[in-house]
Amino acid sequence: MKAKAFDTGLFKRILKYTKPYKWRYYGVILFAVSLSVFAALRPYLLKQTVDGYIKTHDKHGLLMYIILMGVVLLMEVFSQFYFVYWANWLGQDIVKDIRNKLFKHILSFRMKYFDLVPVGQLVTRSVSDIESIARIFSQGLFMIISDLMKMLVVLIFMFYMNWKLTWIVVVAMPILVYITRIFQRKMQVAFEEVRTQIANMNSFVQERVTGMKIVQLFNREKIEAENFKTINDKHRVAWIKTILYNSIFFPIADIISSITLGLVVVFGGFKILNGDNFTTFGDLFSYTMFIGMLFNPLRQIADKFNEMQLGMIAANRVFDIIDTQDHIQDTGTLDAPVFEGSIEFKDVRFSYIPEEEVIRGINLSVTSGQTIAIVGSTGAGKSTIINLLNRFYEINSGTIFIDGNNIENYTLASLRKQIAVVLQDVFLFANTIYNNITLHNPEITREQVIDAAKKIGVHDFIMSLPENYDFDVKERGVMLSSGQRQLIAFLRSYVSNPSILILDEATSSIDTYSEELIQRATETITKGRTSIVIAHRLATIVNADKIVVMDKGLIVEQGTHQELLTKANGYYKNLYDSQFSVAN
Repeated sequence: MKAKAFDTGLFKRILKYTKPYKWRYYGVILFAVSLSVFAALRPYLLKQTVDGYIKTHDKHGLLMYIILMGVVLLMEVFSQFYFVYWANWLGQDIVKDIRNKLFKHILSFRMKYFDLVPVGQLVTRSVSDIESIARIFSQGLFMIISDLMKMLVVLIFMFYMNWKLTWIVVVAMPILVYITRIFQRKMQVAFEEVRTQIANMNSFVQERVTGMKIVQLFNREKIEAENFKTINDKHRVAWIKTILYNSIFFPIADIISSITLGLVVVFGGFKILNGDNFTTFGDLFSYTMFIGMLFNPLRQIADKFNEMQLGMIAANRVFDIIDTQDHIQDTGTLDAPVFEGSIEFKDVRFSYIPEEEVIRGINLSVTSGQTIAIVGSTGAGKSTIINLLNRFYEINSGTIFIDGNNIENYTLASLRKQIAVVLQDVFLFANTIYNNITLHNPEITREQVIDAAKKIGVHDFIMSLPENYDFDVKERGVMLSSGQRQLIAFLRSYVSNPSILILDEATSSIDTYSEELIQRATETITKGRTSIVIAHRLATIVNADKIVVMDKGLIVEQGTHQELLTKANGYYKNLYDSQFSVAN
């Protein structure tokens, strides 16, 4: 959705976030009013000083007015300080609340959303776009209110002092207002393009940095540099448009202000020289200040409106995400207990893309405490079964039962708490090994982690690292080998004490030593609980209670290792023979 020049509905929605801080909000407005009064009072006092005391050589009165102007100046400084401080403080509190709401909402999205939306775009929305919203309050809204109040008070003083001279100024104002309006419209379009290009650049950089190994392995450095150059050029062009509009507007605004000031001085000066009582020297002195105080805010309102536009565009993008209802329906009312572990898939169908089913009406039963293995070629639907069991995606039709209950009847949090998954591509956060194991769960103690590590044979490996359990694995666990990361993932799953364990290609692409440790860990953590093992290497699942063979979204064979080997020209037998013939 494209933002309007000024979306009133969107603006009201942003203002709702000020409700918890209403006293600070009203305080900022109060200081904006007082700031405008004290600012306009200074030129008026200057007029009184010139006409009443300098002209009459009244030193005592002059001293009193100098002191009075000093007091007014201090009050203006006091009001300015609290106005700026509270406006920025309010903006940061609002940003905090919106960012918390946004991130919590993102956490609830189903996996399909992340399949379609670039990570860099979400990072832009969560960081830079939200900071732009803060500028609505720190540099936009309240600054505009302050400037408008200052202009209003200045005009009141000017009309009170000399209404005839003031009309010269007032006649010039519509010209500047018209030019300002044109400028605002142009800048709105330009800023929309700027935000789009920033999001594109963030997405591009995030993907290339994450996939740097692939970029370098396939010698794509020059190609990606050229691609980045193209995106960067578009970003530059978008910003140059804003620079161009600013370069045109502000000199024109300055010229109009200077011409107006010149007309006032020339007209008023000739009247004084002719002995006319039309105006005084004090008026001219004060008007040189008043015109700047009147035209500069009018000119700066355009600049502040730019900040408002940036914030409104950013808010529009952020609220687009907050308004997106692309999450798994958590309508279950049952709090999943410790499962016995029986699982049943009944006529389950699923597709990532409409009308392209990857699971085509499967029926599968797993007995409590059983270890089953799922095998098949790439794209057969093995990992999809795991995603459906965890409710990362909604099934098209059919039902999945755990312990006789439809999994949709369980609350999401309690369901996933009872299911642990060890993936082939283990993700570790840039944190310590201990925190990557517990994921900051306060219910898991260090003693429990160490005891679990000893049971599955991981403790010695961890103790060999610098700082042991407090070793920082850096981003995505780059300080560890793939096998070591797998071991950490096994330990993470074990300490969570799940009812159901899923191992998704957990022993592929690792060295022999790590595989031996993982085999020992597997035996330990699968004992006494239902386990589902997705395997590429068939040698790792020969002892499974049941092997399920999948092909093109269908279950084509089921049985034990020995039973499946007896099927002449069976899918599993051919797969097994092909693997071991290659190995030999």
